Amino acid sequence: MKGNDSNMKLFKKISDVAPEKAEEIARGNYLEWCKNNDIEPELKEELLKIQNDRNALVGGFLTLIDFGTAGLRGKMKAGSANMNIPTVELATQALSARVIANGGQQNGVVIAYDSRNNSEKFSRAAACVLAANGIKTYIFKSLRPTPELSFAIRKLGCKAGINVTASHNPKEYNGYKVYWEDGAQLPPNEADAVSQQCHEYRFFEDIRRMDYQTAVNQGIILEIGEEIDKEYLETIHDHIISQEAINSQKGLKIVYTPLHGAGYDLVPKALLRAGFENVRTVPEQMILDGNFPTVEKPNPQYPESFELGCKLAQEMGGCDIILATDPDADRVGMCAPDRNGGWFLPSGNQAGLLMLDYIIKNRRQNGNLPENSAVVKSIVSTKLAETICRKNGVRMFNVYTGFKYIGEKIKEFEKDNSQTFIFGFEESYGYLSGTYARDKDAVGTSQLICEMAAYNKSNGKTIREALEEIYAEYGFSAEFSYDIMIDAVDVKSKISEVMDKAYALAENTDSIGGISIERVKDYKLGVVKNIKDSSQEKLPFQPDNVVAYELGDSTEIIIRPSGTEPKFKVYSFVSADNYDDAKEKFEKIKQSLEWIEEV
Repeated sequence: MKGNDSNMKLFKKISDVAPEKAEEIARGNYLEWCKNNDIEPELKEELLKIQNDRNALVGGFLTLIDFGTAGLRGKMKAGSANMNIPTVELATQALSARVIANGGQQNGVVIAYDSRNNSEKFSRAAACVLAANGIKTYIFKSLRPTPELSFAIRKLGCKAGINVTASHNPKEYNGYKVYWEDGAQLPPNEADAVSQQCHEYRFFEDIRRMDYQTAVNQGIILEIGEEIDKEYLETIHDHIISQEAINSQKGLKIVYTPLHGAGYDLVPKALLRAGFENVRTVPEQMILDGNFPTVEKPNPQYPESFELGCKLAQEMGGCDIILATDPDADRVGMCAPDRNGGWFLPSGNQAGLLMLDYIIKNRRQNGNLPENSAVVKSIVSTKLAETICRKNGVRMFNVYTGFKYIGEKIKEFEKDNSQTFIFGFEESYGYLSGTYARDKDAVGTSQLICEMAAYNKSNGKTIREALEEIYAEYGFSAEFSYDIMIDAVDVKSKISEVMDKAYALAENTDSIGGISIERVKDYKLGVVKNIKDSSQEKLPFQPDNVVAYELGDSTEIIIRPSGTEPKFKVYSFVSADNYDDAKEKFEKIKQSLEWIEEV
């Protein structure tokens, strides 16, 4: 019999149940977990420790971990609301139902995982559930980059893919990303179906499991590895834009750090295969460790991620470029020396501009820039990319945050032959310059960054000077973003409260940071509201929980909740002639939005 009502009552939000009933219901669910004999010893030990902890019980056992469009993500703790083997098994049982409903048992599902604590354990638990449901299952023998999973789905002709990773989140987190047959993350209709299925199954009783080794012996689970690596690396190599640029700077001094993660093997191999002969890795961070001992946050967005790389570069007597990838190797950041002896860390937007300018100009120079070239970026990424594309006869498409939306555009282009995709990016350090994968790819992008750096060096330019030339040619651009963490037991209710106020902001004030509000883009309603005459226009997007404010000087502010972490993100596209003026204007804007933290 299916249905959590027959076993445990699980809510979508803590606020869906009366406060006086919350602990009683959560404790009942907790006791159901305690009675199960299949729970691993470590989880049983944790259950005993939290038996008198009300917050742990309500926070962990009143709700079901949300299966969103990106799958699961949460802290690794006991309970239905967290990441652990039972929640991974439940999600996999629900996914199995969708694979079977779509006739994908023989096409199969491929599984990858990163270096995080419990990632291999979670991936094997998922494989055992798939196998028990009669679904052919491919699993990588050891950790692999996220983009290689996307590549493998397409190469193997699988119906779906699972990647056990929490990307760049802190060490306490893990996640479970689900991909569909095109190699992009699960489409919304299928994600909704899996989510619904999760709520219909009971923990433990409705989950099918098969012994891992038995499934391997019977050929239901197939272990893969080097053969996919080989084809993946060959494909990345085929996307070199100018081998001449690389050959001219074979000795480019490159320092690379995987930040203890999945890029440790394939990034250096891709660079060496491309022709770069001087690739050094940061030894302390080549150690695969889910505790990420050398960094507080394993994210190339933060300057701290480059500290050991800069130290190694100094010991080498200098270098040309330092690369850092996050634990699942889908995001990559760069750091380059300045002529004044310091270091320049381009933002995710600036790196996107550098690569975009390089791709367009060099493909045109080589005679292989398609007439119907297209670039796709997220709505929260730099608007200067639109200017670059417009002036070069390349079409620019804006999509919501999340690389799956870029993947959807690629699929659309291939279906109607309307455009040829040449580059996609997000300000959060995610880039893709080919269609071999449908997620951001730090392996292929590392090759592209070094190729771009080699080209600029051969023309006597540093990375910063190349960026300044872009600004001189297309106009100055300044983008700022910051996060506001949500410190609340009921995160979903807090998100609703803050976003309701954000949507109504123009009803309570006529300016942000002293600059008049001209237009409000309400993505939830799908309209643009003009403040002066109260007229409305339709937005060409499906509804989403995002609001944007266009100000009188062409500055734009965007507010949205994160889809993967308990936080809000605020983006400012500031209109100014130089960085100092833009920074001053941004600080006033940030100050006027302090109410977000106070709600």
